[in-house]
Amino acid sequence: MTIKKLNKATEEISAYKEEIIDNLLKFATTDVLLFWGSDENLQKRQEQEWEPVLSWAREEFGGKYKTTKSLDVQKENLDSGMGFKKFLEKLDDKQLAAFYLAALNMRSVLLASALVKGKINSEQAFKAAYLEELFQAEAWGKDEEAEAKREERRQELYDIEKFLR
Repeated sequence: MTIKKLNKATEEISAYKEEIIDNLLKFATTDVLLFWGSDENLQKRQEQEWEPVLSWAREEFGGKYKTTKSLDVQKENLDSGMGFKKFLEKLDDKQLAAFYLAALNMRSVLLASALVKGKINSEQAFKAAYLEELFQAEAWGKDEEAEAKREERRQELYDIEKFLR
């Protein structure tokens, strides 16, 4: 991702700001950090990498952000949107554009929030977002195509962080 792409997104964001915020609020209920794996070793890593971000988000946004090992969206997560909405509405166009692109990259608005607020850096965000894929690669071996795709996403997050700072 180039800075040029981020600048273009910033220019276009104001025309669709309400729609983007509404979509991000819906996305928050299915955030990747809320759905934990069943493997005990994976859960230990999720606890280590994800729980600090979840704890920060609970405090920052006043949401419950309840995790699950099933695919069911937890009711508490459906009711956790007001603080998060206020956060999104306070972002300027540049921050919201970076936030949106980071959230899409990582499948996580909670990680994108922490990145935009400077609570985590792009490398920490990448490792948390792709924790399950990296865990699987360790267990089953690396796939060159998947590795290349992850490296692109890592670079995108680096570019987003650079753009924000």
